[in-house]
Amino acid sequence: MAKKKKSGVEEPIEGVENLLSKTEQYIEENQKSLTIIVVAIVVVVLGYLGYRNLYVAPLEQEARSQIYMAERYFERDSFYLALYGDGNYPGFIDIIEDYSVTQAANLARYYAGISYLRMEEYHNAIEYLTSFNSRDQLVSPVALGAIGDAWVELGELERAVSFYVKAARHRANEFTSPLFWMKAGQVYEELGKYNRALEAYENILDDYPETTEGRQVEKYIARVQLKMAN
Repeated sequence: MAKKKKSGVEEPIEGVENLLSKTEQYIEENQKSLTIIVVAIVVVVLGYLGYRNLYVAPLEQEARSQIYMAERYFERDSFYLALYGDGNYPGFIDIIEDYSVTQAANLARYYAGISYLRMEEYHNAIEYLTSFNSRDQLVSPVALGAIGDAWVELGELERAVSFYVKAARHRANEFTSPLFWMKAGQVYEELGKYNRALEAYENILDDYPETTEGRQVEKYIARVQLKMAN
């Protein structure tokens, strides 16, 4: 009995020792390859940090100093000057082309998209707004909704309503979500999709009753229900 007990204790220890030996053997046999891999990883990490700190960061600062006049023109509704500059200061298009890797250029894509939308150049608006990326609680859904506005102007209602729904659901909040649910409901009505329109309006009533849209949505619900009854 004593021998069996001793044997049962030693076997797993021996297995662990064998495993460690195999690991050490593998490392010894592949030391050159592992060293190359580690060095390659270090080079990539250092290269990325150098790229971000020595190239992108100064470029970002320069881009931000250049974009301010285009933003001023945008605020004044001078969209052509905002887009193309005034000869002394660059416009959003210049910022996008010259500083493409920066966040300033990304923001310029949003401004350019909205500018083209206001200038009724809807395909350009869609192009730039689609290339814009943001995690901002308000700006990102507004960009999606603006794409919907452009598709409405182009008569592409199915595409438009899909973007309104995306905008309403994206980073849901009481400012943009009820606005775009309302737009979605109206387009669904125009498409004759009354069940979808009712659902959009009821989302406002259920989730955002205290908003401007929430205080007036009941009349839209009643209108859709009447259409469905007929």
